[in-house]
Amino acid sequence: MSLRRRTVEVLLAAGLLGAALAPPATAAGHGQERSVPLRVATYNIHAGAGMDNVFDLDRQVAELRSLHADVIGLQEVDVHWDARSEWRDLAGELGRRLGMRVSFAPIYSLDPTTPGAPRREFGVAVLSRYRVVAAENHDITRLSTQDPNPVPAPGPGFGEVVLRVKGLPVHVYATHLDYRGDPSVRIAQVADTRRIMAEDRKEERGPVRQILLGDFNAAPAAPELAPLWEELTDVEPGAPTFPAEDPVQRIDYVAVSRDTVRVRDAAVAETLASDHRPVVADLLLRR
Repeated sequence: MSLRRRTVEVLLAAGLLGAALAPPATAAGHGQERSVPLRVATYNIHAGAGMDNVFDLDRQVAELRSLHADVIGLQEVDVHWDARSEWRDLAGELGRRLGMRVSFAPIYSLDPTTPGAPRREFGVAVLSRYRVVAAENHDITRLSTQDPNPVPAPGPGFGEVVLRVKGLPVHVYATHLDYRGDPSVRIAQVADTRRIMAEDRKEERGPVRQILLGDFNAAPAAPELAPLWEELTDVEPGAPTFPAEDPVQRIDYVAVSRDTVRVRDAAVAETLASDHRPVVADLLLRR
């Protein structure tokens, strides 16, 4: 499959993760010999700030390392955005410090405030221990926060990477759906998401393994999310994710293609390193 390379990719040698969460067990037993285990996570990093609203990337690196995940979807990622994240490239820095490859998909890419400085960008990212063979930053419907008079319109920031996991192609998507109370933009975004994922299924030869990671800004039973569950399985980690301190709702998701990816286990990690809690899931990829 040919994907336009519109994301910023930094390919780095993989390193070792800490083992605060035990690594996933190798698939074994009847009917599992041909399955490939994969641990994935999703985390809205709040531009590097914790529940206390203090920027502390060291704290988030420690949390991400403790998940021992092979693939991580990130939301609210600053890349030279502004002073709140010290003008740092959070996507590239997290990739380097965790020894993971990173593909960054900006939602916003603005001119720098001073000539010669890097562009100011904000978006989503995928970190991976496995090789990234293709990447794309898809347009979906958005209502811009940078426009004083926004109208719903196509905009970037729906990131996709194709990974090669022990010989198997895996499509991983990172997304951040609209936060507003009115669900109309999310309804359009869900339709866009399903269309893009359906196109990938049509183009790929053989089984298509798809994993959607993101902050959906809606509860699992929200009507606007219902179409997603026609093709995808919610890993259902069994706990809320937001706000990180005394969470009351689950708005962060790992969702997988029903026929080609099986869910072994899922959990929500307890941490105040962001205003969200991460979701981590152990999966089996079917051959």
